[in-house]
Parts: sequence; structure tokens; C-alpha cells
Amino acid sequence: MTNSTRFVSDSMGTLEVPADALYGAQTQRAINNFPISGTPLPKSFIDALCYVKFACSDSNLELGLLSEQKADAIQTAAKAVIQGNYLQQFPIDVFQTGSGTSTNMNANEVLASLAEQLTGVKVHPNDDINMSQSSNDVIPTTIHVAAAIALEEKLLPALRHLCEIIADREVELKDVVKTGRTHLMDAMPVRLSQELAGWRAQIEDNILRLSDTQKRIQKLPQGGTAVGTGVNADPQFSRLVCANLATITAIHFEPMDNLFVGLSSQDTALELSGQLNVLAASLMKIANDLRWMNSGPLAGLGEIQLPALQPGSSIMPGKVNPVIPEAVCMVAAQIMGNNTAITIGAQAGNFQLNVMLPMIALNLLQSLEIAANASIQLADLALKGFTVNQDHLKKALDVNPILVTALNTVVGYEKGAAIAKEAYASNRPVLEVALEMTDLDEETLKKYLDPALLTQGGNPSL
Repeated sequence: MTNSTRFVSDSMGTLEVPADALYGAQTQRAINNFPISGTPLPKSFIDALCYVKFACSDSNLELGLLSEQKADAIQTAAKAVIQGNYLQQFPIDVFQTGSGTSTNMNANEVLASLAEQLTGVKVHPNDDINMSQSSNDVIPTTIHVAAAIALEEKLLPALRHLCEIIADREVELKDVVKTGRTHLMDAMPVRLSQELAGWRAQIEDNILRLSDTQKRIQKLPQGGTAVGTGVNADPQFSRLVCANLATITAIHFEPMDNLFVGLSSQDTALELSGQLNVLAASLMKIANDLRWMNSGPLAGLGEIQLPALQPGSSIMPGKVNPVIPEAVCMVAAQIMGNNTAITIGAQAGNFQLNVMLPMIALNLLQSLEIAANASIQLADLALKGFTVNQDHLKKALDVNPILVTALNTVVGYEKGAAIAKEAYASNRPVLEVALEMTDLDEETLKKYLDPALLTQGGNPSL
């Protein structure tokens, strides 16, 4: 043995680990077995895993199964990891054993070492830290806990902030009228505030969907142990763990109605991913609308001008690109891809255990994280600060032949189509052409063809 390593052993034998490693043999075996992606599970997952270990130790203490001294030592170690000082001690690749057993034992070994190092109390990774538990219920529980924390503390607040910014701009821009578009072609006028309100409603609907799923993601399978029967766990253990987790995280948790479901399937994780997939579609729609509206500034739509955040080209001086909407579109694409992976993972429950848990965890938590961050950036660096090119909007409205739609009830569709075609062909305002082709006077036509009145719906002549 060199100075940089030490020997450790487990039920399978002895091997070397780095001298400064807090983990033991089972972690090292996983490091050796899975040099696949170089991507470990994220800090949010490790933190949630430590919350679970903390709550389990408290529950075992309440049940009289674990001494107060050992419980305190485990909790001291768990808090130290959550504070962020030991993340390098959790190096196992996400592409590992499908139950996440390697990561569970990684946590057990690190917490055992830390407990002794920080408190002088010796605890056993399996007998004490993993008491009343199995990797098969710990890892699915941790997925739910980590997702619930991310949803409650990051994503939902970010989406509410996005809605608030959009609502502020609606008030500010309520008098701005622009050409509507269907099929990317000119259509009847809309108010910019109406367009924004549509975006806000999309996000509000997403908040409602996510909030509904939130009720199920806060139900935990802890206590099912190996196969869902709860072997080696007190019947009260599941309830106590949920109560202790609620105290630690300030988020309500309760046991799943059926613990077999929590181990053998990942239906709720998939449901949450599906809701994130809807959110991704909403964010991409909003981001692409902004890109189109900002396009130009001379040869595009040029309706708005997004904040200039950075040079847009290494060769074209003065070019500025819509970088935030582009980033949001890529985030949306990533979430959609993650959802596909989670969908495949969620059906990988064979009998009593799903065996793609680490991959599901990584993708779900990444989707939650990037959706929250992208929503904040979209709100603060794009929606909050864009300016409106009023003159350009008015010019487009004044020559929009589609306004003739308002005359349908007076002159009929066929006559309206003839007026529109002539306006297109002669590049004249529809009002001027309608004066020539109908018996309506100018005052009446102006009333029918007022873009602002047309945004109110109904018949502008009434």
C-alpha cells in the first residue's frame, strides 16, 4: 500500500481506496465498475438522501431501535454533507446498479466515517445508518423528496415570478395594438397585452398542473424496505419518517397508500416529468414568439427589441441576437429529451423493483433545475426589458388588408375578398379601396376598420 491509499474490506473482500476517502469498499467497487459517464448524481439528490437518512435515524430513535448517541452522530454527519463540504465523497456514476444501491451504500459509508470523525461515535453503515431501510425504498423516496424540494423551493416560485413579470407588462402595454398572425401570416389585430395574457395563462395552467402532481410527489414509499412488504421495519416507521422529513424540510410528506407501487414503478416521477414536458412546450412557444417579434431589426418583423445582452457575432460588428429565448428553447428541448428517457425508465419496473432509478433521478432533477433557472432568465432578461417599435406596428396595421374581415357582415365574404385582393395588389390601405368598392362612407368604414375596436371582439358597428 502506498501513502495515498488505504485498505478497506466488505463481505466480498479487501481493496484499496484513496487515503482521504470517507467512503469504503462498496463505494470503491462501484467506482471501479461504472466508469461510464463521469456524471455523478447531483447535489440536490445527495442532499435529499441525507435528509432521508436524518429522518430515518430520528424515527429509529423514537422507536427505541437506535441510541440517542448514534442518532445524534448520524444527524451531525448528514447536516455536514448538506452544508456542501463533502460532495466530492459521492463520485459514483449515475449509470450504475439500477436500484441505486451503490449510491445508498456510498451515503451509508460516508455518513459512518463522518459521524465518527465529527463526534467520536462509531456507527455501522448497514446496521445503524441503513437500519429499517433498503436501497429499494431509500432511493425511490429520495427521488420524491428531491423533486418535491425542487418543485416547492425553485420551480413554482420561478413560474410565479414569470407570471408576475408578464402581468406587469400587460398593464404597461394594454394600449398597444399590433397585427395578429396565424400560419405566420397577417391576421386580425390584437393588443400586445392580449398576446402577453395568452403566455401568462399558459404558465398559470402549468402551475396548476404541477401543483396537482405535487400532492403525489410528496407521498413516499419509505418503509417498504426490500420488496414492499416492510420486512425489518416497524409498521410505524413509514409514518414517522414522513413526519420527521416534514419537520426537516418544511414540506408535507406522507406515506404512499401502497408501498409496492413506490418500489416497483416510477409513475409519479413520470407524471411530474410529463408536466415538465408541457411546461417545456409552453416556454418554447413563448421564446419563439419573442424571437419572431424581435427579428430584424430591418428585414424581420421588428415589432419589439429585446435587451441587448452581448455581441451577437464574431464577424459581423453590431449584430445582437435573442440569446435568452434561444437558451430557453434549448432548455425546453433538453426537458423533452429527459422526459423520453424517464418514460423508458419508468416502464422498467420488473416485478417488485424499478431498475432505472438513478437515471430517472438525474433527468428529473435536471429538468426541474433548468426549467426554474430558464424561467427566471426569460422573465428578467427578456420579458421585463423589451421595448416596442410603435411606429412599425402602426405602419403594418394601416396597410393590413385582413382588416376587411370586419366588413363581412356588411358587404359579404366575396366582396370582402375582392377588396382585400385589390388592397394587396395596389399596396393601398383597405379603407381607401373599400371607399371605392362599397357604398359605405368614410366615417362608417373607419368605425368598422378601427384596429383597436377590432381587438375587443364582436361587431364594431354595434
